[in-house]
Amino acid sequence: MKKHSNRHHRIGDQIQRELAELLREQIKDPRIGLVTITAVDVSNDLSHAKVHFTNMGNAENAEDAEQALGRTAGFLRSEIAHRLSSFTVPQLHFVYDRSTEHGMEMSRLIDEAISRDKKSDS
Repeated sequence: MKKHSNRHHRIGDQIQRELAELLREQIKDPRIGLVTITAVDVSNDLSHAKVHFTNMGNAENAEDAEQALGRTAGFLRSEIAHRLSSFTVPQLHFVYDRSTEHGMEMSRLIDEAISRDKKSDS
């Protein structure tokens, strides 16, 4: 029986590091802005990678950033191919990561609930 491999996780981590460097050093598209790669999920067959990102702007700019990243996916994939010691490089699919926004909203709601409790106790 074949043992489960974590190869797709290791490749995802390496792709995340390489993408962060490439976006910082080589991509100058103003629509992308300051992007942070939060995670890369590589399929088991290593053919596709879902790249989760956030941007330092607001959520309204996320769609523009996602489209711009989608247009640069071919260039980024070819650059990653030069840097990785892998036979194949997965196709990159960029997805805006809303977890930071959800976390900030939850924190705000908790703070509001705490302040309401303090007011009702007074």
